[in-house]
Parts: sequence; structure tokens; C-alpha cells
Amino acid sequence: MKLLVRKTALLVTVAALLLGAASCSKENTSGKPSNVDYYTCTMHPSVHSKDPGKCPICSMDLVPVMKKEGGEANSSPAQQGGRKIKYYKSTMMAGEVSAKPAKDSMGMDMVPVYEDENAGAPTQPSEFVVPVERQQQIGVRYAKVERKPLSHTIRAVGLIVPDKTRNWQFVSRVDGYVQKLDVTAPGELVDKNAALLSIYSPDLLTSEREFVELLRMRDQAKGKEARETPQRLIESAKRRLQLWNVTDEQIAELEKTRKASDTLTLLSPFRGVVQSVPVEQGKNVKVGDMLVEVADLSVVWVWAEFYENELSMLNVGQKFAMTTKSYPGEKFEGTLSVINPFLDEMKRTAKVRIDIANPDFKLRPGMYVNAELGMDMGEGLTIPVSAVMPTGTRNVVFVDKGEGKLEPRIVELGSKYGDIYEVQSGLQENERVVASANFLIDAESKVQGALRGFEEQKAQEGVSPGAKP
Repeated sequence: MKLLVRKTALLVTVAALLLGAASCSKENTSGKPSNVDYYTCTMHPSVHSKDPGKCPICSMDLVPVMKKEGGEANSSPAQQGGRKIKYYKSTMMAGEVSAKPAKDSMGMDMVPVYEDENAGAPTQPSEFVVPVERQQQIGVRYAKVERKPLSHTIRAVGLIVPDKTRNWQFVSRVDGYVQKLDVTAPGELVDKNAALLSIYSPDLLTSEREFVELLRMRDQAKGKEARETPQRLIESAKRRLQLWNVTDEQIAELEKTRKASDTLTLLSPFRGVVQSVPVEQGKNVKVGDMLVEVADLSVVWVWAEFYENELSMLNVGQKFAMTTKSYPGEKFEGTLSVINPFLDEMKRTAKVRIDIANPDFKLRPGMYVNAELGMDMGEGLTIPVSAVMPTGTRNVVFVDKGEGKLEPRIVELGSKYGDIYEVQSGLQENERVVASANFLIDAESKVQGALRGFEEQKAQEGVSPGAKP
């Protein structure tokens, strides 16, 4: 009896062991392979799945991520099957490659290119096809790469001020009284040699009588030597009168009439505008008192400010075109005469002075004007600004190859001149480039790039692109 029980227990144990082994074998064959850690998407590596299938974001087939020898996941495609990675490339931005795993300029993960693949690293993006009908639908327009003369214009806002060399302040040089004011308010226009005001001065009367007496003595002298002394005294008296603002014409008139006067009339030295009249009629004035100020506005100054990176383009003698809102459509020409070498530390600008002829007195102190300087920069290959699509590190244009074929091409650009760029390399004269809707063209290229990447991935896995998982 005991022997029978022992045999029965042994048979039950063996049967349990066989059923467990069969169960483990069934689980291994129905689930994922033992060397696969998980499945992910090459376009969206954040997607992890225990079972094969499609990416829930882009619907691409998930690829396996193999385990390392120690049992940890190996996310590097270089270790799948022992294949070595040559470089990484973007499936969305043709031409973007990297030696290490990275993201392209669109923020997408780059995919590996293995050493056993025939494709080499592209130096320029490959061409793609957008049918002509499709181009017409999205509004594609073309521009020709042309060699054009280049010109650059720098602009600044300036303020008009009077020419200080043509501004005259009359200061009293004798003690006296303001006998008569011929000008009474700022803004009055005066001609050259027009009377401004008259000053009564007993000292002036004394000096003029002395001058007249010396003239009489010189005339009465009979010998040459007898006339020398009065002549020296006459020159001395003439200089004293000149220091008192008596003009040469007034001295000549006094010498002719021999009639001394106790009144000094101040005359305008040029045609100008009265700037200030601080005195009043009958007011007592002393030596040094301000009497009247006259400005000659036939030439005015413009002080304008330019940034420090523009100063190397400026030279004394350059001609500026000036405009003002006061005279729409009218231009004034100015000449650069002074470049201040001292910069404003806060604004990083330097002041320059531009002289403008103003014979009609149209430009008035205090007006704002716009100053423009056009410069000839030679010739160069040019394309419209709208034809360039910046990608962050590179500039790309789409070159028309005919029959709907477009080639994305990386170009080196020079300076920008208005609405055109100078092309330094990457294009030839008379080639045609897309000048509008290039972002839509770029979207087409990205779609086609994504499809090529999908097909390459399928080819690497040995699966037909049209086959179902």
C-alpha cells in the first residue's frame, strides 16, 4: 500500500513539471522575442510598446530595441545586428547630417545611416518633384539669378541749427542810450547794411571830432614830413572807431563830410533774420551789454547721429539728400563737413554735421530733416529676399530644374541691399529660383523626405513598404 502511494505521488510531480515546461514554451513563442526589450518609433522615440505595431502619432511601423548582453535595453541602432553607424541624417530636412545622435532644425530625431549602406553623406539636398499644376495651385513664382549693380543707403534724422560762422551778436562797445530801434522782434528779415538800432554816445561824438580835427591838420600840413604825424594819429583814431562797431563805409562818409555825430547806427553785416532783441528804446546800455542778434540762414547746419557700425562708410565731402515734412516731394542737397570722433556711450552713436545751402530760407532752425546717403557697392549676383528660406544654420533656396523638378540648394549670402541679397556661392547666373510660396514647397519636400525615410527603414528591416505587419 505504501509503495502504491509513493508511485502515485511521483507520477503527479512529473506531470506537473511537464505541464509547466509546456506553458513556458508557449509564452515565449506567443510574445516578443527574448532579446527585444521594447518597440519604439524612429520618428517619435518617446513611444514605447511591448508589442510590435504602428506608431500612434505618425502611423509608422515600430522598430525593436534590443537588449544588451547584461539584460538592459540597447537604444543605439548601431548595436542592432552588429552594424556600425556611419552618421545620422534628417528625414525631414534634406542635407542635415550629424556625427552623433541629434535633432534636426525641425526638432525631429535624426535616423542612422550604416556603413554597409551605399548612400554617402549628401553635400547638397537631393531634388524632388512638385507637379507644375500643384505649383500653380499654391502660387509659386520664380525669379532669375541676375547680376545687378549694388547700392546701399544709410539714413538718419537730423536737427537744423544756424551756421555759427554766420551768426552775429552785436554787443555794446560804448556807453550810451538806445536812441532808436529799427528792428523790434525776432523773425524780422533784414537786408545787408540795413539799420538795426542807433545808440546815442557822447564818447563817440568826442572820438569823431578828434578824427575830423586830425584830418584837417593833415590837409593843412605843407610838407611831407609834416603830414606823417597827423596820418599816424588818423589811423589810430580810425581803428578806435572800428572797435566801436563803426563800419568802414561810415568812416569813409565821415571823412568825406567832416561832420561828427553823437549817434552810432548799427548795420546788419549780411542778409539774415533777427534772432533776438533784448534791449528797449531809451534804455541805458554799457560796454558789454547785448544789443541785437542776427542769423544768416543762407547756409544752415544739420546735426545727425549715425551708429558706430556706419561710421566707416562716412567721409567728409559726401553728398546727402535731405527731405522734410514741411516740403513734401522736395529734396535738398547737403555736404558732410564734420564727423565727431566722440561716441555717445549709451546710444553708441556719433554726431556728424551736414552743411546745406538755404538761399530761400526754407529750412529753419529747429526743423527735423531726414538725411540719406546712397553708396555704390559695385556689382554682384542677386536673388530676391523672398527666395531665401533660413533654416537656422543655413540658407536654402529652391532651384527650378524644369518639368516640376526642384532642387533645394544651400547658398552663401552676402549683404542685404533693400529687397535683394548678394549671393556669394551656391548659384549661377540665369538660374531660376522659387521666389514665393517657398514654405509650401518646403512642406512638400519634407513630406517626400519622410516617405523616403520610411521606405529606407522598411528596406533596412527587410520588409516591403506596402506589406502589413
